[in-house]
Amino acid sequence: MSVLEEMRIRSLGVIDDAVVELSPGFTAVTGETGAGKTMVVTSLGLLLGGRADPALVRVGAKAAVVEGRITVSEGDAAALRAEEAGAELDDGALLISRTVSAEGRSRAHLGGRSVPVGVLTELADELVAVHGQTDQQGLLKPARQRGALDRYAGDGVEVPHAKYAAAYRRLRAVATELEELTTRARERAQEADLLRFGLNEVAAVEPLPGEDVELAAEAERLGHAEALASAASLAHTALAGNPEDPESVDATTVVAAAGQALDGVRAHDPALAALADRVGEISILLADVSGELAGYADQLDADPVRLAVVEERRAALTALTRKYGEDIAAVLAWAQEGAGRLTELEGDDERIGELTAERDALRAELSVLGQALTDARTEAAARFADAVTEELASLAMPHARVSFAIRQTEAADEASGIDIGGRSVLYGPSGADEVELLLAPHPGAQPRPIGKGASGGELSRVMLAVEVVFAGSDPVPTYLFDEVDAGVGGKAAVEVGRRLAKLARSAQVVVVTHLPQVAAFADRQLLVEKTVDGSVTRSGVTVLEGEDRVRELSRMLAGQEDSETARAHAEELLATARADG
Repeated sequence: MSVLEEMRIRSLGVIDDAVVELSPGFTAVTGETGAGKTMVVTSLGLLLGGRADPALVRVGAKAAVVEGRITVSEGDAAALRAEEAGAELDDGALLISRTVSAEGRSRAHLGGRSVPVGVLTELADELVAVHGQTDQQGLLKPARQRGALDRYAGDGVEVPHAKYAAAYRRLRAVATELEELTTRARERAQEADLLRFGLNEVAAVEPLPGEDVELAAEAERLGHAEALASAASLAHTALAGNPEDPESVDATTVVAAAGQALDGVRAHDPALAALADRVGEISILLADVSGELAGYADQLDADPVRLAVVEERRAALTALTRKYGEDIAAVLAWAQEGAGRLTELEGDDERIGELTAERDALRAELSVLGQALTDARTEAAARFADAVTEELASLAMPHARVSFAIRQTEAADEASGIDIGGRSVLYGPSGADEVELLLAPHPGAQPRPIGKGASGGELSRVMLAVEVVFAGSDPVPTYLFDEVDAGVGGKAAVEVGRRLAKLARSAQVVVVTHLPQVAAFADRQLLVEKTVDGSVTRSGVTVLEGEDRVRELSRMLAGQEDSETARAHAEELLATARADG
């Protein structure tokens, strides 16, 4: 089990530098009003991700620092989350520190690593349940009460709730897509018409890959056919000679003569032989080029009809590239994507039908799961209320009765609700139920919401009763109570102490209290004292034992440490607590 072992507090409120040593079981923190007891709660709140208020920094100090040491079991949720954040355990303990500067800046460290404050907040859910006046106000919110009931119910609510939540999320996604399809129907129809027109234009032309490049080359050639033929003919004559002019000199004849001149002496020098071979290669190359030029000139034909056909085709392709792509390859890619998009758009009506059917099926499923949630909560609510009522009887509220009101709000129409109990009711991610904890403090009183039906002291005891019940079904390692005994006295105070001691059998309990009847039941009592200058120093938080504890209880009882009557009463309280233990 995780245990908060100690906290060191520096420059926080009235505390200059103090160490609070805690232990398993029940620890009571006592002291004069204004001595700084509540700073214990504030310090733990900071360690667990609470809001950093620069007003908490002690006057004259640069920053307030709170350090804590919490033992954790290897493999539990808190240890795993800390390791995920990069923290290291120190001999099975988790070291946490929080610094708040006078300017309002805040830093958090966990296991030797700097971490976001949010990580400490996540750990808080696993490690500590803090209860003060503000936390009691939180319990007054119906959403918190529903969460508390669901935690108590366990698998009975958790299993249908998980199925409900999954169906709810899917319904939200389906509804969003369906709304988009229906509200944008006109825009999508216009988009489909434009795509259809464009695809028809492309299909009418039937462009081929690379066709625009090939036609451009052919048009260039046909447009300059005569010049090309003349150039090829002149080149051929220069290479092969003119048959009608025997006197003309041509390159083939000249190179052949050079070859013949070298062939006669090539045997005498390898270097000259190599040159002769190269001249022979030139002769062969000239013959090849001359032949190809003759063939080119013969085949080249200035065909104005073919040129007109080519230009007409190029114009058709250019009309496509102006609208759908920089070249025919891009046009074909657009057509392929457009065809897919058109298929999607043309399938909207079918998709709307599918989504509508799925939406109706999901709403029907949510009705079944929502009813299962309501039934499970109703059953758990009866058990929870009976258990809390029984605890209240032990807290000097023998005639008080706790109950839950579980109700739903009628939907304006069937389309906005689900069917629960034959009625169309509003619903949300946690079902259709509105849960409210009611209290009837005495027979004949009408059950009222606990915020309206309970006094301050009664509300504190209801809180304590709820936590005692929770401890059996959803335990938290450490409970910290601040002013849980507000408005309580006499026999009721004794019973509060007794129930806190019972809670401490399964968890660590730390209570800031001004009631001796509560402090007497603690396994350990800490006294917070100010020095003469009004601050709490390292020596100002002490563990009380023996005679010192009797003196403090006497002061709490009568305001006088040495009153014999108060001492006798204090010893009697301690004896009663030990007998109960």
